[in-house]
Amino acid sequence: MTESDCIFCGIVAGRIPSTKIYEDARTYAFMDISPATEGHLLVVPKAHAKNLLEIPPDDLAAVVQTGQKLAKRVVEVLGADGVNLINSCGERAWQTVFHFHLHVIPRYADTAKDQMTLPWVPTPGDLDAIRVTGDRLALS
Repeated sequence: MTESDCIFCGIVAGRIPSTKIYEDARTYAFMDISPATEGHLLVVPKAHAKNLLEIPPDDLAAVVQTGQKLAKRVVEVLGADGVNLINSCGERAWQTVFHFHLHVIPRYADTAKDQMTLPWVPTPGDLDAIRVTGDRLALS
């Protein structure tokens, strides 16, 4: 996919309409058109980056800072009881638009507004296997 084919690049450039929530020099935030809950929005870097593995650190930091600012906003304005910040990196991880983006998803105790559930059921794992994997991943 090229930047000219990217739907989020089109939104940032104003070629594709969006409900803009916030914009600064590095980021653009807009409402998700397939919301999981009331107030679900997306934050993207203005510069195209395919995913978490390719986004420059400064753009990633800017997206996270905007995400935090908007997480506070959905709590203050919409009365959200919590917020999920979600990024999917790669097709297997449910990424469907290949321009890095951060979902800001307000969460509500009221199930009429929020029927989203965890994608897995957390259960205790094998501690020895966890330690082995941790050792493999440890940075020196």
